[in-house]
Amino acid sequence: MFMEKPKLFDTNKSFIGIIAVLFLIITIRLFIEYQSYQNFITKPFYYTYADVLSSYEKTKGGKRYKVLKLRSDQGFTFYTTSHRKDEYRHKRLRLQIFPNKSISFKDYLGTFYVKSRIKEEESLPFTFKDDLLKKVSAQHADSALQSFYNAIFFATPLERDLREKISMLGVSHLVALSGFHIGILWGLLYGLLLLLYRPFQQHFFPYRHALFDVGLAVVLFLGIYVWFVDFPPSLVRSYAMVLLGWAVLLLGMELLSFTFLSTVLLILVALFPSLLVSLAFQLSAAGVFYIFLLLQYSQGVKTWIISLVTIPFGIFILMLPIVHTVFGVTSGYQLLSPLLSLLFVPFYPLVMLLHLLGLGGLFDTVLLWLFALPEENAESLLPAWLMYAYLALSLGAVWSRKIFWLLLGAATLYMVYLFTFV
Repeated sequence: MFMEKPKLFDTNKSFIGIIAVLFLIITIRLFIEYQSYQNFITKPFYYTYADVLSSYEKTKGGKRYKVLKLRSDQGFTFYTTSHRKDEYRHKRLRLQIFPNKSISFKDYLGTFYVKSRIKEEESLPFTFKDDLLKKVSAQHADSALQSFYNAIFFATPLERDLREKISMLGVSHLVALSGFHIGILWGLLYGLLLLLYRPFQQHFFPYRHALFDVGLAVVLFLGIYVWFVDFPPSLVRSYAMVLLGWAVLLLGMELLSFTFLSTVLLILVALFPSLLVSLAFQLSAAGVFYIFLLLQYSQGVKTWIISLVTIPFGIFILMLPIVHTVFGVTSGYQLLSPLLSLLFVPFYPLVMLLHLLGLGGLFDTVLLWLFALPEENAESLLPAWLMYAYLALSLGAVWSRKIFWLLLGAATLYMVYLFTFV
């Protein structure tokens, strides 16, 4: 007979109380943000400094111009355009921006477009991160591979053509840094440090708790890493879950529960209201929700089956209706996604090591072949009302095994339709 771990909340009443407090905090934060938004759109113009995050060229009416994605000193992330022929990569700009009421509150919280005039520009100083990006790129002749590796290591933007190819392969989640990568890094670092820690613990401090000491070192390292790659929303969510999950494990409480997941998500939104409109955050949260759902109904199944079959294939099927509400790209090669996700687990730490040794180009031929596979794709978007019905079914599945099987059946039928008739 096994003792059950204590729950995060003793009673439903205490859980509801905490959720109510978090909702109140979120409401207050949104009200404050809305007041700032009103001030922002009513003024005729602002002057601001901003760093260029990315820059690409477009053509309209026979005229070429550049689209810039910038992050201002005030924390805004926005797009603007320039008809200058200047090279803006790795630049810091002083701009005069002209906000108006066409910018919605949702866009204000997330990313918006605003007209501007560039007043000054200066090159950003060369940083340690830039040095690492350069060293990774130097190990690959093809720009697509340079873009790929810098994306999975440092959360830099992908080349547009490569982004489309990866979308057709159904592995965008492998390239955008998220909980998947944090999980791999946690497992790798914790395992390696534990091997070094055990002999010292046994000889010098057997009274110490390995989960605390080793876990603290890993949590600190991962925190530095999240800061180093500029806090991608999905990675922030994942790191918060690791941090709180580690604390819950130290307290000996139940970890894999929907109360834990919902509490973490609401704490994050209370801290960073902009996450409410972050698509990466929403998809990441949905992915974790379905992992918890699959684990809930896989109790008693062997661990290796859960790891190699239930999670990769189950997540792929259950996430299809969610993903195809936003991204319509459909290709038969997306069926490779579960297999590629499994292969990515050893691939990710291995290519990190290879790049440290200067052997990063070892898999270049295979990757170029893989990226060249998808040539055509179809477009198929799931209507929003069906997605909302699917979400309602997903929530119902938390409390009912029958609804879970209905949910899985509906997602499977949608998969058959998507890859057979589209």
